[in-house]
Amino acid sequence: MFRLLPGICNIVPLRWDLPKYHDEDAWQRYNQVMTQQALDLLQKALSLSEEERAALADSLLASLDSTVEEGAEKAWEEEVSRRIADIDSGKAKMIPWEEVREELSSRLKHDK
Repeated sequence: MFRLLPGICNIVPLRWDLPKYHDEDAWQRYNQVMTQQALDLLQKALSLSEEERAALADSLLASLDSTVEEGAEKAWEEEVSRRIADIDSGKAKMIPWEEVREELSSRLKHDK
């Protein structure tokens, strides 16, 4: 749940709606750079269904990738080719997904 504070260009979440990892300072810094137009859009976007919000977020993120650094695609092609060559030559050690999943699961259990 969000509410607009009178006289302030911020949408502020109600306390009970904050996730436990919420960082109040980060939230305030984020909202300070948003224009009223962006805040209006955010408020409307938050009323969409989860599926609609996901599609909107995907479109917004894709729009940020419009500028590609010169040479980036060539560099990625070279990196992919290098990695494939490392796999084909046996230089890269392949680990089955089941082992990776077990290792990650074990680490997560021990970190709690």
